Amino acid sequence: MSSQRVHASERTASVSAPAGVVYGLLADAVRWPLLLPGHLHVERMDFDGVRERLRVWDLPGGERIRSGHVRRILDPRTRTVAFTQEDTARPGAPTTGSWTVEEDGATGSRLTLRREHTLEGLPAGRSARSGADLDRETAELLGRVKETAELWERLDELLLSFEDSVRVPGPAELVYDFLHRIADWPELVPHVEWAEVTEDLPGVQLAVLDGSAGPDGRSRTSRTARLCFPAAERIVFKELRTPEPIAAHSGEWFLVRENDGVRVVCAQQVMLREAGVEAVLGAGTELAEARRQVRMWLGRAGTEVLRLAKWHAQSAVRRLR
Repeated sequence: MSSQRVHASERTASVSAPAGVVYGLLADAVRWPLLLPGHLHVERMDFDGVRERLRVWDLPGGERIRSGHVRRILDPRTRTVAFTQEDTARPGAPTTGSWTVEEDGATGSRLTLRREHTLEGLPAGRSARSGADLDRETAELLGRVKETAELWERLDELLLSFEDSVRVPGPAELVYDFLHRIADWPELVPHVEWAEVTEDLPGVQLAVLDGSAGPDGRSRTSRTARLCFPAAERIVFKELRTPEPIAAHSGEWFLVRENDGVRVVCAQQVMLREAGVEAVLGAGTELAEARRQVRMWLGRAGTEVLRLAKWHAQSAVRRLR
């Protein structure tokens, strides 16, 4: 027996942040991978100041990366973001909905997320599961936005971004090949001891690494999602298991072709977890010092990979001569 009906899911939360701050967080979807745990990468395809089209990658349930397109209409006057989400992982018509932010007192706000999904032609049991999944995802997403928005007074101190780069007088293809073959890094990168990589779709990687690049220098296990774009010579990544005092860590490797070679860049973005700063760095450690040390730890690991990519490319060229 089939069911054709619309399942609506709506949740509202009180947020201890001004309405303008909350709306700004919702409008800036490109930053969601750093600010919201479930999102891996967001690319803006089109934007005219009101209407935008996004490509979004996320990891529902923590197991399998999915992607889809989202069309949004932004209305800062009413602080509303209407969206249509084309999700290939969920059968049926696209999910539609809206975010609405209302003032709640002098410094607070009320945030409402409404989502609707048409369950076309699904058996009754599967229809119920799909509706339950929608309810769960709505509640989780609302909670994540609330949690991040309530950091608004400290967010500038908790966020940092930086880049490291090297110039390689050799073919870009060889450099990209090194960065892409993360499964081989235990043999090539000293701080990586072991790797297991799952690539269900070409260029979509889930990598589990054991290594000694943690903040305390001891070996730790990391889990990273990577999206590889060979035509653009980019690899976007987000770490799914972060050490204290890091709450979120994302970035990308990208190549810039130059006349006599290529510049290879590792760009990284970090959000600190303030509660974990003193536990790792000692009592009384301020955020400025935490920022400096995290920049040093991550920059050192990224620079090591950049230099080895350069060596790999130059060695391959020498062997071919």
